[in-house]
Amino acid sequence: MQSVERDVADEWRVGPYRPGRRRRCHASLRRCRSHHLRHGRSLSFDFVDGPAEDLYGIFINRVRRERPPEFLDKVRGLTKWVPPPVKMTSSIVRESIDVSRRRMDVPCLDMLQFHWWDYSNPGYLDALNHLTDLKEEGKIKTVALTNFDTERLRIILENGIPVVSNQVQHSVVDMRPQQKMAELCQLTGVKLITYGTVMGGLLSEKFLDTNLSIPFAGPPLNTPSLQKYKRMVDAWGGWSQFQVLLQTLKRIASKHGVSIPVVAVRYILDQPAVAGSMIGVRLGLAEHIQDTNAIFMLSLDEDDVNSIQEVTKKGKDLLGVIGDCGDEYRR
Repeated sequence: MQSVERDVADEWRVGPYRPGRRRRCHASLRRCRSHHLRHGRSLSFDFVDGPAEDLYGIFINRVRRERPPEFLDKVRGLTKWVPPPVKMTSSIVRESIDVSRRRMDVPCLDMLQFHWWDYSNPGYLDALNHLTDLKEEGKIKTVALTNFDTERLRIILENGIPVVSNQVQHSVVDMRPQQKMAELCQLTGVKLITYGTVMGGLLSEKFLDTNLSIPFAGPPLNTPSLQKYKRMVDAWGGWSQFQVLLQTLKRIASKHGVSIPVVAVRYILDQPAVAGSMIGVRLGLAEHIQDTNAIFMLSLDEDDVNSIQEVTKKGKDLLGVIGDCGDEYRR
């Protein structure tokens, strides 16, 4: 099975991309590129099939024009395919992948992360088998999953389909991947790529010592991501308990001279089977370049880990409340 390198926080989740913001988006991508390549690190972009693929195609062509050929090996585009749960024929799969290849302007996709909405329809196995055929033809380098649960991951592997990773929601609040999936991943070599690791920004100084129960007293939850993860906080233990967690993370961050998000990401990167963490980027608005440097440098000690676990164990078991990885999208 092909492996996934342990890329610490140099994977950037891009989206949503609006063509009207093209100039600002391109400038932001150039800054990310220059920073990572200047430090000799690879740079991965994660996105959903669609307009963000067009943006990547423009970006990779700029790299081809402006940088030596060896730089191309350090830039990767990780796209997704989320088809409707219909009969998966070879032609449907092939046509969809060809669209992504054209939009990204690459002969071969670096990684195709596959998602399937309806487990009652076993067509996901047909789709993955066709994707494996395209991998063997050289149109996809690696086939991966996104938001699959442990049971379906086991079925996929038992059918001999060589997926390398599963992208799942994972944070100090949402530790579900460690309860079931991580054990299977360690046994089989499949890696976890995490998103939601800073909960859309909730795990930050911005929300420390705030009271959202008072209208307009705290920072607005003005993005779908913030609203989504606020619901996760409510399911886990509520805002008061979340404040205890933020205060704990802040004490650890101050001890190491870093920010709360840096501690939150480092903690998850240190979990079993985790190969990388997606850092959400709002192109032209939030790039988090400096924090990624700090994540590389930070090492949490035993007291740090014990302090975090002392708080998180007081939260509710989200596996019991929500279900396994990805079940929040299938209820």
